Amino acid sequence: MSVRYQLVIDCADPDRQARFWAAALGYVLAPAPAGFATWNDYYRDLGLPEDELPEGADRISDPAGEGPAIWFNAVAEAKAVKNRMHIDIHAGGERSDPFEERKRRVDAEARRLVGLGATQTVVMQQDGLDHYAVGMKDPEGNEFDIN
Repeated sequence: MSVRYQLVIDCADPDRQARFWAAALGYVLAPAPAGFATWNDYYRDLGLPEDELPEGADRISDPAGEGPAIWFNAVAEAKAVKNRMHIDIHAGGERSDPFEERKRRVDAEARRLVGLGATQTVVMQQDGLDHYAVGMKDPEGNEFDIN
């Protein structure tokens, strides 16, 4: 039996990260739980002190309800090492699609995300392999790939 889960990403600026990843993934800023006007109202109900309430958005969700919820957790320490887990964005299409078309789609998505604040780090392509991907970093330096 599968279980429900959310992905949690530690960061310095939850609002910036939430807005970047919502745009990157086609997600929306997550609506507050039923019975609460805002997430901060919900957090207050949990007992979170006022000085620990986030400024702006800190959660996103898949509007279709298929992907996991993502919470951006504010932490004081900066990212220091390579991620042990990362997100792959599948923008190229199906493997049955022509290679050049998949490559064009991946490159277009990389350009779009650079426009939102990401940084392109590497192109992953090897002669003889039917694979093309672009390595990226989000606005806080977390690695992810587009393929």
